[in-house]
Amino acid sequence: MTDATAYAQADRLFGRKRLFSWGLPAVVLTYLVYVAFAFHILTPDMFGIPSNIPDRDRLKFDVANGRTLVADMVSYKTHVTRDNRSGDLSVAIEGERKGAYPDGIVPGWVNAQGETTVIDLGAGHVVTFLPGNAMTFEVPGYGTVRGQIEGRAVVTNIPEDDVPDWINLSSTRMAITTDEGRLSLTRNKTEVFNYFPGWELFWFTLDSPYSGHGVFDILFGDQIDPARTNVAGAWHDFWENPMWRHVDVAWALFETVLMAFLGTFGAAIVALPVAFLAAKNFSPLMPVRFALRRVFDFLRGVDALIWTILLSRAFGPGPMTGALAILFTDTGSFGKMFSEALENVDQKQIDGVASTGATTVQRYRFGVIPQVTPVLLSQVLYFLESNTRSATIIGAITGGGIGLLLTQAMITQKDWEEVTYYIILIVIVVMLMDSLSGWLRRKLIKGE
Repeated sequence: MTDATAYAQADRLFGRKRLFSWGLPAVVLTYLVYVAFAFHILTPDMFGIPSNIPDRDRLKFDVANGRTLVADMVSYKTHVTRDNRSGDLSVAIEGERKGAYPDGIVPGWVNAQGETTVIDLGAGHVVTFLPGNAMTFEVPGYGTVRGQIEGRAVVTNIPEDDVPDWINLSSTRMAITTDEGRLSLTRNKTEVFNYFPGWELFWFTLDSPYSGHGVFDILFGDQIDPARTNVAGAWHDFWENPMWRHVDVAWALFETVLMAFLGTFGAAIVALPVAFLAAKNFSPLMPVRFALRRVFDFLRGVDALIWTILLSRAFGPGPMTGALAILFTDTGSFGKMFSEALENVDQKQIDGVASTGATTVQRYRFGVIPQVTPVLLSQVLYFLESNTRSATIIGAITGGGIGLLLTQAMITQKDWEEVTYYIILIVIVVMLMDSLSGWLRRKLIKGE
């Protein structure tokens, strides 16, 4: 090779490297710019170019709604509600009957005197329910907001041309959001939301005799409920908590893991014998191999969510439908991977077993299976871990598992701390499945 040729090759090589080092970031940057315009994060009119993008399609960030969502996830809110038709006053945690304070009992920051109720939200924020469906909200730094229902309309002292950002005002509704709490005034009711950190009633509801008692009182204190021991009674009231439904949540988690387990291992059991027919060194008939491989492509080409929708029409909602959906999709994936693993086995080991006079089944059992077992187990355990996450979404469609509870909590848009609770449990289960999968791989494959 001449020096000129060597220099030319080196120049082409370094040229390709320069192209790669500069070209890849340019491609990524171009894609990100495209995404920004495609999702209307950036719009042409931001750069002085006229555009006809509808206002509803523009990406908007509502900071107030985001703050409310975060507050609902990490805290609980107590509702103080006055029925503007009957004048009845109710106080309930999260606005649920299961969390309602008994008649005549209200929190210390609520002072009910006849038709007037004073609600101290803290830091100088005070709401007062007045007779005649009227109310006032004292907001430090702004003044006193007055509102009243007259007929079907909301009448306030807020100037129409100077409504603060933290007040949402229309002819039929007024909503005030401050750092200390929220207020909603409509024709039907006047409602105040006061936030407190934590998840109230997570352990016991207000009607439980163990409500307000600490762990020390339950374990070492006097008997609280004459009919039950402290430990047994506290466990029962916690496990059967009607607001947080711990027993239902535990069963839903079990259904989710069961869907993943049945679907994954069921697919492995179906795919293994069929994979022998799809492997060219075990199945000499090319039409059979071609047909089976196309079946594998079809099964894994249809997403598990699509199989879920189709199978739910045939079998109805339930965990079994979710397990079958996972089984169908994973059968296609396992069939492809298992057949490829079988095509790469060492023929010498099979011939060695055959030389002992072993039957065909014995040759497969002792000459083939030991070679592919590490690959098969590794893939099956990995899919089991992945399907635990997928079973959550599938359960939301088929009506089973923790996915159903998560969907219900999100649809209501009321108890977002429950959404947080379910998400945390899902993450913990996935982490446990990941640890279990890794432990089994080390034990079964590496022999550690």
